[in-house]
Amino acid sequence: MMTLSLKTTLLSATILAGLASAAGAAPYMRGNDGNPETLDQHKTSTVAEAHILRDLYEGLVVYTPTAEIAPGVAEDWEVTDDGLVYTFKLRDDAKWSNGDPVTAGDFVYSLQRIMTPETGAKYANILYPIQNAEAVNKGEMAPSELGVKALDDKTLEITLGAATPFFIELLTHQTGLPVHPASVDTHGADFVQPGNMVSNGAYSLTSNILNDKIVLTKNANFHDADNVALTEVNYLPFEDRATCVRAWEAGEVHSCSDLPAEDIARLRDQHDAAVRVVPYLGTYYYALNHKDDTLADPEVRQALSMLIDREFLADEIFQGTMVPAESFVPPGIGNYSGGSPETEYFGMSMLDREDKAAEILAAKGISPDSPVTIELMYNTSENHKNAATAIADMWSNFGVNVEFNVRDASAHYAHLRDKGDFDVARAGWIGDYSDPQNFLFMVESDNDGFNYANYNNAEYDGLMDQAAGETDLDKRAALLQQAEGLFMRDLPFIPLLYYSSRSLVSPDLQGWEDNIQNVHATRYLSLPQ
Repeated sequence: MMTLSLKTTLLSATILAGLASAAGAAPYMRGNDGNPETLDQHKTSTVAEAHILRDLYEGLVVYTPTAEIAPGVAEDWEVTDDGLVYTFKLRDDAKWSNGDPVTAGDFVYSLQRIMTPETGAKYANILYPIQNAEAVNKGEMAPSELGVKALDDKTLEITLGAATPFFIELLTHQTGLPVHPASVDTHGADFVQPGNMVSNGAYSLTSNILNDKIVLTKNANFHDADNVALTEVNYLPFEDRATCVRAWEAGEVHSCSDLPAEDIARLRDQHDAAVRVVPYLGTYYYALNHKDDTLADPEVRQALSMLIDREFLADEIFQGTMVPAESFVPPGIGNYSGGSPETEYFGMSMLDREDKAAEILAAKGISPDSPVTIELMYNTSENHKNAATAIADMWSNFGVNVEFNVRDASAHYAHLRDKGDFDVARAGWIGDYSDPQNFLFMVESDNDGFNYANYNNAEYDGLMDQAAGETDLDKRAALLQQAEGLFMRDLPFIPLLYYSSRSLVSPDLQGWEDNIQNVHATRYLSLPQ
């Protein structure tokens, strides 16, 4: 008989106590991927943080339950014919949780803050289409020169440096969420703490206890509060996906944000309607440090990629819930006519690929008789562990031995973003918007936040710059295809699998709509009383 862990037992006691004190209104117990590293929307970068921030704040636009773009704080907007100037009309009833009105000036303050170098926003470049944004972010221009202007309290004007077909969708990302200026000015970095945070979304922050839970309660000042059914949501961190599953089966959580691949078949057999496996705009990959002595050689990187049996990973490790990746940009993405360029060795049989890779490595002096050792770093998860173990076995047969370095998710990504030393590191990227630029921008040489590989290729950067200035979508797609061709030649990252989102959703939880972005704002959900 399987017994619950101490963490799960304590969690159960906490939940029961919460239920008993909720005056008949049960909180939504929401399993999340892990602890957020930050709740500062200008320093955020992970999906686990996005789930929480989507409940706390509302941007100019939002995602509907089916991941369609809809008005948020902006009830309407207009775009000039040249695609450069966006004018947003803010709703009159938009308020902060303390009752202050949400103004166009709040968005000016917020957009200037994320671009100010001292803020240290690792993801500021998502908003570089705004006029002068890159120059401001690099300290070359004053924040006041950013192309954002409050025409009056309820009219915001944003000017772009070049027409950007996907700009509105960029504003759905958490980096586009506003901060409450007075709170930031008063509390500094501590504006994210309970009691200090003033938010403008459907919920307010009540408590944040590391490794326990984050409690949000309904914001009575939210403009659509009458249609928000759930009065409380508890975000529970589960680095171990199996622990969330056990808690779900015990009735202690209503949803899990990810599932252990090895348990998918059983869950489908026993709880088929609750298992949601849905195509997802994302790529699971390994970053290769180009400053490492062994991995600095592009042919060695290619050989390592060739030796990975992605079909085995997809079918055996992830139980058919992932798809083998042959490019970094996932298929089906928007604004990419013709799709990703082909890589020759993916047309070879696995045996032929192994023979070719062995030949390359032998020419470099690497073989079972003369092995090298590399460190493979991954964040805690049984899925990541199983994948890493399988890949290590594939490499070890050809003279590449692997040592593992395992960290929890927040420490793992902090190490990568802060340029900590590593050889090979597991990572994943979920598209923030449906455009290939959102994947390929990650390894531009000046992308300190996400260029984990330390990739530096002037030709690649030039193609990305050309694409950024090209308004013809077909010509732009051709430039991005050339850039991805260089990516697959140089391999800053080895693409392994395309994601599917995998959720476990209680039949009691109403309003959950499967969608390619895997966004499920709590404001649209409900539980029976």
